[in-house]
Amino acid sequence: MAALVRVGALCRGGGAFPLSKSMLIRPAAFFPQDRTSLQALPSQVSQNRHASSKAASLHWTGERAVSVALLGLLPAAYFYPGAAVDYSLAAALALHGHWGLGQVVTDYVHGDAKVKLANTGLLALSSLTFAGLCYFNYHDVGICKAVAMLWSL
Repeated sequence: MAALVRVGALCRGGGAFPLSKSMLIRPAAFFPQDRTSLQALPSQVSQNRHASSKAASLHWTGERAVSVALLGLLPAAYFYPGAAVDYSLAAALALHGHWGLGQVVTDYVHGDAKVKLANTGLLALSSLTFAGLCYFNYHDVGICKAVAMLWSL
């Protein structure tokens, strides 16, 4: 506990935290013969790290936005069934399922060829799911009415 108070005192005092992000960047694992390429290396690594970090952050934010949208769409589907809600549900459910199964592929599929095959299959499955739900909305009663019919059984 004392260590946490001490760190808090350092941060509030305006002093730099001893383990800042710049100090935590790992050096390259190779030693190039040309010293000029070594000078350009840290900026290239940090730019790539920030670019992938920004993309991951935006992806995470998008996943949360879709989840919150689904929380709002479910009551809307019950109280205001219609084509707009049906197609919004089709898009949100397909995207939510795609991202969820993408995490399963990331966690459990190993090997470059297997990952590419699994991601291709996932993209095909997600596309077919979205197309099927849109077809069901257009040519049949729609998702909202179908769930209401199931509840009335």
